[in-house]
This record gives sequence, structure tokens and C-alpha cells, in this order.
Amino acid sequence: MADGDKLWEPPADLREGSAMARFMRARGMPDYAALWQWSVDDLAGFWAAIWDELDVGGQHGEVLADASMPGAVWFPGTTLNYAERLFRDKPGDRVAIRHASEARPPGEWTWEELRAQTAAIRAGLAARGVGPGDRVAAYLPNVPETIAAFLATASLGAVWSSAAPEFGRRSVIDRFAQIEPKVLLAIDGYRYGGKDFDRREAVAAIAAEIGAPAVTLGYLDGTGWEEGFVGDAPLEFEPVPFDHPLWVLYSSGTTGLPKAIVQGQGGILLEHLKKMYLHLDLGEDDRFFWFTTTGWMMWNFLVSGLLTDASVVLYDGNPGTPSLDRLWDLASETGVTSFGTSASYLAACMKAGVEPAAGRDLSRLRAVGSTGSPLAPEGFAWVYEHVGRDTWLFSTSGGTDLCTAFVGGCPVLPVHEGELQCRSLGADIHAFDGAGEPVIDEVGELVIVQPMPSMPLFFWGDEDGARYREAYFEMYPGVWRHGDWIRITPRGTAVISGRSDSTINRGGIRMGTSEIYRAVLAVPEVVDALVVDVPQPGEENWMPLFVVLREGAALDDDLIGAIRRRVREDCSPRHVPSEVREIAAVPRTLSGKVLEVPVKRILMGEAPEKAASRDSLANPEALDVFVAMAAS
Repeated sequence: MADGDKLWEPPADLREGSAMARFMRARGMPDYAALWQWSVDDLAGFWAAIWDELDVGGQHGEVLADASMPGAVWFPGTTLNYAERLFRDKPGDRVAIRHASEARPPGEWTWEELRAQTAAIRAGLAARGVGPGDRVAAYLPNVPETIAAFLATASLGAVWSSAAPEFGRRSVIDRFAQIEPKVLLAIDGYRYGGKDFDRREAVAAIAAEIGAPAVTLGYLDGTGWEEGFVGDAPLEFEPVPFDHPLWVLYSSGTTGLPKAIVQGQGGILLEHLKKMYLHLDLGEDDRFFWFTTTGWMMWNFLVSGLLTDASVVLYDGNPGTPSLDRLWDLASETGVTSFGTSASYLAACMKAGVEPAAGRDLSRLRAVGSTGSPLAPEGFAWVYEHVGRDTWLFSTSGGTDLCTAFVGGCPVLPVHEGELQCRSLGADIHAFDGAGEPVIDEVGELVIVQPMPSMPLFFWGDEDGARYREAYFEMYPGVWRHGDWIRITPRGTAVISGRSDSTINRGGIRMGTSEIYRAVLAVPEVVDALVVDVPQPGEENWMPLFVVLREGAALDDDLIGAIRRRVREDCSPRHVPSEVREIAAVPRTLSGKVLEVPVKRILMGEAPEKAASRDSLANPEALDVFVAMAAS
């Protein structure tokens, strides 16, 4: 298969002076490939080295007592606290958080302020009976108070779980009711796209249904935490076992109740220390930004940037208000050095003709990260043309399931167009063929064949572990199957080509939907698309392509012909759609993912309410056209 052109080489300061380079030299490894191989050949030795090199603190005994999947046992008998490690040795006068939003003027919190706010919220939670193992649910935006509330929760040994304010009440109830929280932290409302949204009625309904008293943060009205909540007590840290729950994340919830994924204090701490220091190379001079809401695992990942000496940058609001330039303006205003976003945002900027480097100072910006979906080669080229030739672009892939990227960036490796730089350290990732054998330079199922510390401890309410095993270990017992198509190139880079459960299989030739979208979206009149492969008994599968057109464009025979030609030329003749239909919008989850599998199930005759939870969608009305199509 063709490999992408080399777009970037790491400069000398990264090749020689990055934390990854130092870690590699200290172990006598000649290159990253050798370091990665050692990290998966000697899991216990590797994770012990992470503990020591990145100074988790305290002594540890046995590293990996049981390597079974599921059920691996890491660092038995060891105690720690995520929040304690995060606050350790941080100068009080250094900036910890820079923040901006549609509802507030920009501001900063120093470490002293963050510590004081965390202590005050901790006292408030403790006064309400919150202790180790209790759940704290948060219906809060991406603002500094939310980080302080999370750290207060972790310091108590309690369990955090958050949902973004734009989530509908049923979607929030479906998540939080499962974990029976002791308290609900919530806002009065939020501002998005220049419009205020009052959430007080929704909060009251959520609190009543989940059976937890609500504590309000006056965000829109500027009043802060409700009177009587915050207290006055020193910030202390409860030592907890390595596998003590830290937070609960949720699957996208497109089918059935969202899976309540529980991850541990120690596992997340080790994994995120590894990612932040080694793979992202964050240091004291860095300002780390990722555009996210509190309903996406990237918020949790962003907060872990504070484990390093870097500061983090938060933004709450619509990235397209007043225009798609907003986040690039923010990067300039706050001096962002590592700018993280979604592939869809970069694609939207490219389509809209945004010029990030024109008319604004991005001189501090050294790295751009992309995740959420595969970044097309054209997206790579756009970043290097319009952000900067010396930009380190790291496309990453991972998931809520492990709250990390297990394929992605590396500061000592080059960047090739359309490719993820490497498999992450300690992540024994492979592409499996149909026979369950690893393959190189062929598309296969993305699998993880050895445990990682941040794998879920369990799903909440899944007492016998049946849902957990079904989710990841049903296809290959003892091997984690993630549900993505991946190709590992001979040089160790990777290409992700979409979800394996929504892959287009035409005549035995498999293709990820992202490859088809890349071809279709190259047609100027097309701004968004969705494709599904619907089985037809006794016939070739029906493969309709649904397109959203640019204003003023018409889906006539000429445009349909152009779309078909592009797919035929860029993908294969087998993957030319059966038909092309225009729709008003592509249905997406609140985190921006396309609902390929639910649409496929609806078109196969499944009841819409079983195929997708409308409250988990950003635009539930976009499903109506498919429901009508199935009915007819």
C-alpha cells in the first residue's frame, strides 16, 4: 500500500532534549521502535520505569500480579492519590489554568487559587457526607470551577462523573442514575453561539430522578457556588488503592443505556503521566489546549495536563462563534503551545477557507493534535500549509474506554501524511486479520493483546462482568478488540480507517467509511456525508450515500456523476454508492461522531428508539428522514 509523504522531521531540541529522548537514552534504546518493543515485551519493567522516572511517589511492590484480560491486577497493595500527585511541588504563583468562554471575560487561575478552590469545594462535599467511593455527578461546563470540583472529589477518594450542560435531561439521567450519586453539582445555565440556555428546570428534574441533592454554580448570573456550599478546611488527600475508582465515563449511548465505564486512580495516573510527559512532551513553558466539553473523555485528558509543569487552556462555547477563527484567536491570545481539536474542526476550517497563521501571532504554537475521527491526508496538508511548516501535527486514536490515545504522537519521530506516528508505549496494538493473526501493511481489526493500566476496572452495575466481556472480548477471548480498522505500516506508523462495525464490505473488499468520506468531501458542493452498507437477503448489499450540500448546490445528474466518479477513482469501483440522496444534516452524537451504525439498523427495520437514544444526539431531528425512509 502507498505510504504518505514525509511532512515534518522533529527538530534537534525534540530529537535530543524531549522527555521521550531522555527516557529512550536512559534505557539504552537506539530508536523509538526498540523502545516500544521493550515496553510491550517487559510490561512490568516498563510500567515500573514510568513510576520511577515520572516520580509517582512512594514505594511500589509487585507491578503486574495478574496479566489476564479482563481482570489484570496492577500494583497490588500500593496506595496513592491522583490529586495529591497533581498538586505536588507546584509553585503557588505560577499560572495553572487560562480560561475563556462566551459567558465570561478571559482569566487565569494560579496554582494557589486552584488549591484554595479545591480545598473549599472539598470541605463542602465532605460536609454533605461525601467520602471514599461515593459518587459526585457534575452537570458543569468546561471552566476552572469544574476542574477544582473534580480534584476535590479525587482528593476525598470519591468518584467523579460529568456530563456537558448541552446534554438533554434524559441523556443525563440515563448516565447518572446508574451510579447513584451522593450529590449533583450543576449550573444555572450556559451560553452557546451567543444564546443563553437556562438549565435550572432540567437540573431540578435530573436531581429528582437520580435522587441526589443539587448544588448550583451560578455561571450565567456570575454568582458562583450557591451560598453555604464551599467550606474552610485544609486540602488533604485520602490514600486509596491503585485500583480505586477515579471516575466514570460513558460510551456514546447511541444504542441502549450508555455503558458506565469505571477507571482507576492509579491506572489513569500512570497512563496520563506517560502520555503528557513522553508522548506530548509537555513542560513548564507549555500551554496545553484541547477543545472539548465535560461530556467527552478529552476533558479528563486535558485536566491531566496539570500533572506536568504545563498550564492548561480552557474554552467554553461554540468554536464557530462568531466564526471558525475563534479557536485560532484563542491560541494567539493565550499563547497556546500545544493545540488540540477534532479532525472535524480542522476539516471545517479547511472547507471554510480559514487561514490560522494570517493576521495573528501563533509564534508560540509548536504542536497541533487531532482526534475524534481519522484526519484525512488533505487535513494534514492543510495544517502544514496554513498553520506552519514547522508544526508538529500528531493525529491520535484511542477512546473513552481507556481514556487515552494508544496510537498517536511521538516527539522523536517524523510525521507522514495521513498517518499516526506510532503505537504508544506500553500499548501492544496490532491489526488482526480474519483468522485472528497479526498482519503488517494490511487493514485489520485493532486489537490490544496485553493489558494496559487504564483499561476499565469494570462497568458500573455489571456485577458478573458480562457486558464488559461482550463489549471487548467476545470476538477474541483474552484479547481486547476495539472496533476500529487499523493498518500498521512497515515503518511502524498507523492508519485508522473508521469503525470496523460500520465498515463497507463490497464483494469481500473492506473499506473504512472515512476513506469514502474523504473522496466524497473532495467534491466542492458536498459539505458532509454519511454512508451505510445495508444487507439485502440474496442480493448485493444496498449502499446508499447521503450528502449535505453547500448552499445553492443542487443534487442533479451531473453532481451525482461527479460524486460517483470521485469514489470510483479514490476508493474502488466496488465502493461506488448504490444511490446518492440529499439530506439536511448528518446525525451526530453530542461528541460529534456520525451515527452510521444506528442509521444502518433503522434502515434494516429496527425500531428507531432501539437503534439510537435521541437524547444522546446533537441533532435528533436529523434521524427523522431515515425513520421515514425505513417506513416507506
